[in-house]
Amino acid sequence: MKERMRKLAIALLIPMMFISMIGITPASANDKLGIHVGSAILIDGDTGKILYEENADTPLGIASMTKMMTEYLLFEAIEEGKIKWEDEYVVTDHVYSISQDGSLSNVPLRKGEAYTILELYEALAIYSANAATIGIAEKIAGTEAEFVKLMNAKAEELGLEDYKYVNSTGLNNSHMQGNYVAGTGENDENVMPAKSVAKLAYHLIHDYPEVLETTQVKTKKFREGTDDETKMDNWNFMLPGFVYEYEGVDGLKTGTTEFAGYSFTGTAKRDGKRLIAVVMKAVDAEGNGSYKARFDATRALFDYGFGQFGEEELVPAGYEFEGQKTIDVSKGKESTVNIAVKDPITMTVKSTEKDLYTPELVIDESLLTDGALVAPVEKGTVIGHVKMTREEGQDYGYIEDEQYAGEVVVTETVEKAGWFKLSMRATGSFFVSIWESGTGFIKGLFS
Repeated sequence: MKERMRKLAIALLIPMMFISMIGITPASANDKLGIHVGSAILIDGDTGKILYEENADTPLGIASMTKMMTEYLLFEAIEEGKIKWEDEYVVTDHVYSISQDGSLSNVPLRKGEAYTILELYEALAIYSANAATIGIAEKIAGTEAEFVKLMNAKAEELGLEDYKYVNSTGLNNSHMQGNYVAGTGENDENVMPAKSVAKLAYHLIHDYPEVLETTQVKTKKFREGTDDETKMDNWNFMLPGFVYEYEGVDGLKTGTTEFAGYSFTGTAKRDGKRLIAVVMKAVDAEGNGSYKARFDATRALFDYGFGQFGEEELVPAGYEFEGQKTIDVSKGKESTVNIAVKDPITMTVKSTEKDLYTPELVIDESLLTDGALVAPVEKGTVIGHVKMTREEGQDYGYIEDEQYAGEVVVTETVEKAGWFKLSMRATGSFFVSIWESGTGFIKGLFS
């Protein structure tokens, strides 16, 4: 009887211990969100801090997300005075032919008729109209082929990686009715990794934030009151009032082709915090691509970003580095000067992980001569920066190159010493050198 009770107790205890062990096992910092995508990335839209990524360095088709680069070059051309919103574009045979293709997203354009750049831009940004996009490219560069050169040059300038632009729209070249850029193939399509797409979106929003005034427009009529009137419903179904609405969404660009699958670059702002999410080749749990799949994946990224990350102060103003609270000064009334962090350093991190970050001093060596500042040195002079280093777990870094979190400055003024003091200091150094040489010689005699 006792033996049976002992076995029963053990049988009950083992599963309880197993359950207990499961309950206390911490989740890995690298756990995925369970989204079904070819690649994805989430960044802080203000600082470019990467909050999450999944296969984000693999080049994939970007489809109409391409149009973010066309928008960038359009805003740049307007900023530089090369064209104006009210300038007109006269429709060419090629653009007319593309605009009549009902299988593509388009607004009807009449051959030889003039349209303002603003009209074409709104059709591009709201309705992803392809012929309108080519029209803008031709207006800026003369031909789409020349515009594609500008796209690739700008991509290099912005520091994008592993990109290839073959047209201004994101269509597969097979849809271009034989009018594709020389040197590209019939089935070529624009490609880029999610990280580069996010970087492009980051620059677009920062350099030309007015783009969001148009990308958040839910619906607009093209050529209202004419025979060509077309209702343009935004393809971004996460905008307020649409089927997959999400609070704070105001952009940015969808992309869909057979090659690229269902992709989306979305941005949302809540309580002063902006996020940018990119999902590529989104599918559902059964592996089927759809509008819902891409917006569900984006929602998961936004929920993760807004729900788990916040601006946390990691370093207070006036922080002094253990082991280096001063820096040497030559030719000054003092031989050293105190240094400290200028302003509080905040970063978008999980509140539960803020203690994992340690400030690291990075001195600008170009400011030093023989390892020292040269007097006079003014209070507040920046002598270096702070790099935040994560002690354990994975930190994804920034969408841009390595970013420094804050400035390190001298906390007081050091005036240049007079000639007499400098002379005495030099004389003292001379005799110290002689003394050290002499004592070294004498020690050598008795060693």
